[in-house]
Amino acid sequence: MNENVTVINEEVLFSLGALSTIDGAGIKDLKAQARVNKRERIRLCTHRSIEDALHEMFIVHSVSTYVRPHKHLNKAVSHHIIEGSVDFVVFDDDGGIIEAVEMGDYASGKRFYHRTSEPRFYSLIIKSDIAVFHETINGPFHRPDTIFGPWSPDEDDQASVAEYMTRLEHEVRLFRSAGGWSGGNMHGYSP
Repeated sequence: MNENVTVINEEVLFSLGALSTIDGAGIKDLKAQARVNKRERIRLCTHRSIEDALHEMFIVHSVSTYVRPHKHLNKAVSHHIIEGSVDFVVFDDDGGIIEAVEMGDYASGKRFYHRTSEPRFYSLIIKSDIAVFHETINGPFHRPDTIFGPWSPDEDDQASVAEYMTRLEHEVRLFRSAGGWSGGNMHGYSP
C-alpha cells in the first residue's frame, strides 16, 4: 500500500500521492486495522479530495457491519469484490427487494462486479468473516446526495438493526426461492 496516507479517523484513510497502489500486504494491513475499529470497518480513499470528480476506495467490512440501505443522487456506483462474500441487495423506494445478487471474489464463481447507474437504495449483507471490495463513485462528495432508506433503522439503534437484519436476510432467502420475487417485502418494517 502507498505509505503516503493521511488518517481522517479510525475508519477513513486518504492516499496523498499522485500515484496510489495497493498489494496483498496493504489489504492485510487494512483488514487488521478494521478488526480493531469499533465498527470493524475501514476505507482507503485513493482519490485525493472529497471534491474529486472520481472517488475510488478500498473498503473492508466485517460480518457484523451494518450497511444501512442508502442511495446516491445523480451518481453511478460500482462494487468489485476482492475477498469474501456479500449479498448486494437493491430496494425500491418503499424498501421492497427488487434485486439480490450473491457476490464473491473472481475465483468464487459468483458475480464479482456490480454497477448501479440509477439512484436506487442498496445495501450489502456481509456473508463472510470479512469482505474487501473496491468501490467507485463519481464525486464530489456532498452529504445531502446520500439518502438513507427511511424504512431502515439508524445504525445507532442496535436492537432495531439486529431485528431488521434478521428480517432482511429472511426476505432475501424468500426472494431467491421465489425466483426473484419474494411475495413479501420490507415495507412493514418501521424503525
